[in-house]
Amino acid sequence: MEVKDILRNLREHNNLTQEQMAERVNVTRQAVSRWETGETQPNPEMLKVLSRKFDVSINTLLGSPRTLICQCCGMPLTEDSMISRDADGNFNEEYCKWCLADGKFTYTSKDTLLDFLIKTMPNPENQPDGERRKTYDGYLSQLKHWK
Repeated sequence: MEVKDILRNLREHNNLTQEQMAERVNVTRQAVSRWETGETQPNPEMLKVLSRKFDVSINTLLGSPRTLICQCCGMPLTEDSMISRDADGNFNEEYCKWCLADGKFTYTSKDTLLDFLIKTMPNPENQPDGERRKTYDGYLSQLKHWK
Protein backbone atom coordinates (compact mmCIF):
# COMPACT_ATOMS: atom_id res chain seq x y z
CA MET A 1 0.00 0.00 0.00
CA GLU A 2 1.26 3.49 -0.82
CA VAL A 3 1.79 6.24 1.75
CA LYS A 4 -1.13 8.26 0.33
CA ASP A 5 -3.50 5.31 0.84
CA ILE A 6 -2.20 4.59 4.33
CA LEU A 7 -2.74 8.21 5.39
CA ARG A 8 -6.24 8.31 3.93
CA ASN A 9 -7.11 4.99 5.62
CA LEU A 10 -5.67 6.27 8.90
CA ARG A 11 -7.82 9.39 8.70
CA GLU A 12 -10.95 7.47 7.75
CA HIS A 13 -10.34 4.80 10.40
CA ASN A 14 -10.33 7.60 12.99
CA ASN A 15 -13.52 9.11 11.49
CA LEU A 16 -11.80 12.40 10.73
CA THR A 17 -12.32 14.84 7.92
CA GLN A 18 -9.24 16.24 6.23
CA GLU A 19 -9.83 19.45 8.20
CA GLN A 20 -9.98 17.59 11.52
CA MET A 21 -6.84 15.61 10.75
CA ALA A 22 -5.07 18.82 9.75
CA GLU A 23 -6.03 20.42 13.07
CA ARG A 24 -4.85 17.38 15.02
CA VAL A 25 -1.35 17.53 13.49
CA ASN A 26 -1.19 21.32 13.05
CA VAL A 27 -1.07 21.54 9.24
CA THR A 28 -3.47 22.90 6.64
CA ARG A 29 -6.29 20.89 5.12
CA GLN A 30 -4.53 21.37 1.79
CA ALA A 31 -1.44 19.62 3.15
CA VAL A 32 -3.54 16.60 4.15
CA SER A 33 -5.20 16.65 0.73
CA ARG A 34 -1.81 16.70 -1.02
CA TRP A 35 -0.65 13.75 1.10
CA GLU A 36 -3.76 11.78 0.17
CA THR A 37 -3.41 12.46 -3.55
CA GLY A 38 0.27 11.56 -3.48
CA GLU A 39 1.34 15.05 -4.57
CA THR A 40 3.54 15.32 -1.47
CA GLN A 41 4.48 13.22 1.55
CA PRO A 42 4.90 14.21 5.18
CA ASN A 43 8.46 15.18 6.05
CA PRO A 44 10.36 13.16 8.69
CA GLU A 45 9.29 15.45 11.55
CA MET A 46 5.64 15.23 10.48
CA LEU A 47 5.92 11.43 10.29
CA LYS A 48 6.99 11.50 13.95
CA VAL A 49 3.97 13.66 14.80
CA LEU A 50 1.60 11.35 12.91
CA SER A 51 3.17 8.34 14.61
CA ARG A 52 2.58 9.83 18.07
CA LYS A 53 -0.91 11.20 17.40
CA PHE A 54 -2.25 8.04 15.75
CA ASP A 55 -0.18 5.42 17.60
CA VAL A 56 1.34 3.80 14.50
CA SER A 57 4.99 3.27 13.70
CA ILE A 58 6.74 5.33 11.06
CA ASN A 59 7.52 2.08 9.23
CA THR A 60 3.76 1.41 9.02
CA LEU A 61 3.07 4.96 7.84
CA LEU A 62 5.58 4.42 5.03
CA GLY A 63 3.96 1.16 3.95
CA SER A 64 6.38 -1.13 5.81
CA PRO A 65 9.25 -0.68 3.33
CA ARG A 66 11.66 -2.54 5.57
CA THR A 67 11.42 -5.63 7.70
CA LEU A 68 12.04 -4.61 11.28
CA ILE A 69 14.14 -6.97 13.40
CA CYS A 70 14.71 -6.53 17.12
CA GLN A 71 18.36 -5.59 17.46
CA CYS A 72 18.55 -7.36 20.81
CA CYS A 73 16.88 -10.76 20.30
CA GLY A 74 16.48 -10.93 16.50
CA MET A 75 12.71 -11.37 16.48
CA PRO A 76 10.91 -10.02 13.38
CA LEU A 77 8.66 -7.10 14.34
CA THR A 78 5.68 -7.79 12.12
CA GLU A 79 3.11 -5.66 13.96
CA ASP A 80 3.23 -2.27 15.64
CA SER A 81 2.06 -3.90 18.89
CA MET A 82 5.40 -5.75 19.05
CA ILE A 83 7.57 -2.64 18.74
CA SER A 84 9.09 -1.15 21.88
CA ARG A 85 8.57 2.37 23.10
CA ASP A 86 11.06 4.78 24.57
CA ALA A 87 10.46 6.36 27.96
CA ASP A 88 8.68 9.28 26.22
CA GLY A 89 6.15 6.88 24.66
CA ASN A 90 7.47 7.14 21.09
CA PHE A 91 8.02 3.97 19.08
CA ASN A 92 11.57 2.63 19.02
CA GLU A 93 11.63 0.56 15.84
CA GLU A 94 14.96 -1.08 16.69
CA TYR A 95 13.69 -3.26 19.55
CA CYS A 96 10.75 -5.45 20.53
CA LYS A 97 8.65 -4.54 23.53
CA TRP A 98 10.01 -7.55 25.42
CA CYS A 99 13.67 -6.49 25.12
CA LEU A 100 13.13 -2.75 25.67
CA ALA A 101 10.31 -1.64 27.97
CA ASP A 102 9.79 2.02 28.91
CA GLY A 103 13.27 2.86 27.65
CA LYS A 104 14.98 0.16 29.77
CA PHE A 105 16.56 -3.03 28.49
CA THR A 106 15.26 -6.30 29.91
CA TYR A 107 18.47 -8.26 29.32
CA THR A 108 21.47 -6.76 31.05
CA SER A 109 23.89 -9.04 29.24
CA LYS A 110 23.95 -11.34 26.24
CA ASP A 111 24.43 -14.28 28.62
CA THR A 112 21.16 -13.42 30.35
CA LEU A 113 19.36 -13.46 27.01
CA LEU A 114 21.10 -16.69 25.98
CA ASP A 115 20.01 -18.34 29.24
CA PHE A 116 16.42 -17.27 28.51
CA LEU A 117 16.56 -18.59 24.93
CA ILE A 118 18.01 -21.97 25.98
CA LYS A 119 15.27 -22.32 28.60
CA THR A 120 12.31 -21.26 26.44
CA MET A 121 13.01 -21.93 22.75
CA PRO A 122 11.82 -25.25 21.31
CA ASN A 123 14.48 -27.86 20.65
CA PRO A 124 12.82 -30.33 18.25
CA GLU A 125 16.16 -31.85 17.17
CA ASN A 126 17.29 -32.36 20.80
CA GLN A 127 20.54 -30.49 20.27
CA PRO A 128 22.79 -30.18 23.33
CA ASP A 129 22.41 -26.87 25.15
CA GLY A 130 26.04 -25.93 24.47
CA GLU A 131 25.53 -26.30 20.74
CA ARG A 132 22.29 -24.30 20.84
CA ARG A 133 23.97 -21.60 22.91
CA LYS A 134 26.79 -21.33 20.36
CA THR A 135 24.26 -21.04 17.49
CA TYR A 136 22.20 -18.37 19.28
CA ASP A 137 25.34 -16.48 20.30
CA GLY A 138 26.54 -16.38 16.69
CA TYR A 139 23.23 -14.92 15.55
CA LEU A 140 22.91 -12.41 18.42
CA SER A 141 26.48 -11.20 17.89
CA GLN A 142 25.41 -9.85 14.48
CA LEU A 143 22.74 -7.62 16.02
CA LYS A 144 23.41 -3.95 16.76
CA HIS A 145 22.78 -4.24 20.50
CA TRP A 146 25.44 -6.93 21.03
CA LYS A 147 28.17 -5.74 18.61
